[in-house]
Amino acid sequence: MKEISINQVYYFIISHRLLFNMNQIFKNLFYTCISFIFIISFTINAKEMAKPWQLYTQSGQIISLEQYKNKPVILHFWATWCPYCKKLQPTLVELQKKYQAEGVELVSISFNEDEGALPQNEINERGYSFITAVMGEEVAQLYGVPGTPTTFFINRNNEIIFKTSSSDITDPRLDLALKEIIKK
Repeated sequence: MKEISINQVYYFIISHRLLFNMNQIFKNLFYTCISFIFIISFTINAKEMAKPWQLYTQSGQIISLEQYKNKPVILHFWATWCPYCKKLQPTLVELQKKYQAEGVELVSISFNEDEGALPQNEINERGYSFITAVMGEEVAQLYGVPGTPTTFFINRNNEIIFKTSSSDITDPRLDLALKEIIKK
């Protein structure tokens, strides 16, 4: 059996610790680069303007994008039957509350609903208070919404900064998008 010297053990520990530290450094560098690229892409792609729309709420009140002029808006397309929407909504509510002081509004548009669905009742039953427009099929088509959920992050200048059809609540781009839309 080969004997191992204390120097070899020491070298082994130091080299593995160094590798671990290098992994952490590269991991942090990787996330920093991804965040930087993402933020740069906001700047480059922030040309698409949010299209004006007007719908009704479940109670018959008019709601339109114009009502949120000069405000950062999370515009969330959803349906009561969509399990992915149900998964995403708590995160959207948390983000809206986190940036509430900066004027962020969460507005949703329900579309492709089953007959008899009551979207605002569903939102309220889930414990949320954000407003939802109903019968939003035409607006969903206007915005090119591929399905539910689809969420747009619109800045104070009415520019669409980010669009996602993901329900990944751990996606760091959601928070980054909010940081972009609150800029004055």
